[in-house]
Amino acid sequence: MARHDIVMPQMGESITNGTITKWHKQVGDSIEIDEILLEISTDKVESEIPSPMEGRIAEICFPEGETIDVGIKIAVVEDDASADLSASSSAPSTASADEGAKEEKAVKEESSQPAETSEQDGERRFYTPLVRKLAQENGVDLSELKNIQGSGAAGRVNKEDFMNFLENRKSGGSSQASTSAPAQTSKPAATPAAPSIPAFSSGDRVEIVPMDNMRKTIARNMVASKQTSPHVNSIDTVDMTNLVKFRDSFKNEFKKQEGFSLTYTHFILYAIVQALKEFPQVNASIDGDNIVMKKDINLGCAVAVPGNGLVVPVIKGADNLNITGIARSLNVLVEKARAKKLTMDDLSGGTYTFTNNGSFGVVAATPVILQPQLGIFCVGAIKKTPVVTADDAIAIRHIMYSTHTFDHRLIDGEQGSKFLKHVHNTLETMDPAALF
Repeated sequence: MARHDIVMPQMGESITNGTITKWHKQVGDSIEIDEILLEISTDKVESEIPSPMEGRIAEICFPEGETIDVGIKIAVVEDDASADLSASSSAPSTASADEGAKEEKAVKEESSQPAETSEQDGERRFYTPLVRKLAQENGVDLSELKNIQGSGAAGRVNKEDFMNFLENRKSGGSSQASTSAPAQTSKPAATPAAPSIPAFSSGDRVEIVPMDNMRKTIARNMVASKQTSPHVNSIDTVDMTNLVKFRDSFKNEFKKQEGFSLTYTHFILYAIVQALKEFPQVNASIDGDNIVMKKDINLGCAVAVPGNGLVVPVIKGADNLNITGIARSLNVLVEKARAKKLTMDDLSGGTYTFTNNGSFGVVAATPVILQPQLGIFCVGAIKKTPVVTADDAIAIRHIMYSTHTFDHRLIDGEQGSKFLKHVHNTLETMDPAALF
């Protein structure tokens, strides 16, 4: 009989916890592979979570309504259907719920069930399983951890301590720069450690607001992307005049046919897909020293959710859709995002991303690549602009700036700029009436 832990999944790039809204199974129930185990809700996503295995529910750690951090154990499944479960365990007991709550609190503090290291310098150091796992994944020897000053319970090293150490280590600083003393010392340090934030005098009108978990996650991801990918930005203007005129003449008919509005984003997404077909390496990713070529174009589209930042749902198989199919798929995802009904599948599998800063009135921007993708395309607002035409006349045209941000590890300037130009040529020369 084997026991398998079911943990709170991460349902999106910046989502750090989820609320259990409904258990579909109870302790003692049998469950099949891919059968729904529970429902989870976050501030951006509501999703049904299937079981990854067949077996019997041995333990439910948290009741409905509890909000749990990503990675915390929420249930246990035994894969031996003949396992002897007592009648008293047919439902989650108060003790079980208490144990789950204790586990969540302990892991949050990263001081639960510490794994003992070897004795170092006459003292024993203890590291949580999470810290040991992070050290292993990042190639950090446990002996290096002794230099980290822990801020957790009893001076233990927690995840934030380790990530600060790792960031300083990658930037070339010495470990002592961020870890000036061991976590446990035989006598107090002569001087206090330097503060991590600037000191302000009592006369300064300031307010210190701690980051919430979501903002911390976003910050780490943005830093990690910049450290991973050397970002290059190619920027140019595209004449959208013909598309502006066509949309003005066709938008009412389109909305009558489809039930939603035709936007410039639909044309831009179509043009990006054509460019990705022409330059498949831009649609790839990097795994160590290998290039991972993707057979499908799964186009991520940043969607603003009022009060909740951005989500990036994905149009799967965009290369197999015409412009109407792209518009319909995007509309479904936008509606789900605003209703907080996006699923994990909606948010995963993207191979390239589009973001529209023009909706905020911004003319141009240089976005950050969403790892492990190799590029992101950004457009600004369409503005009426005086332009010198081919016959040296001056005309008022509808001009839009666009940016192709790409990973210079694989995409060279020539390819990155040709990709941008391909998108522009498609937008300027397409016959939009023939696409519908």
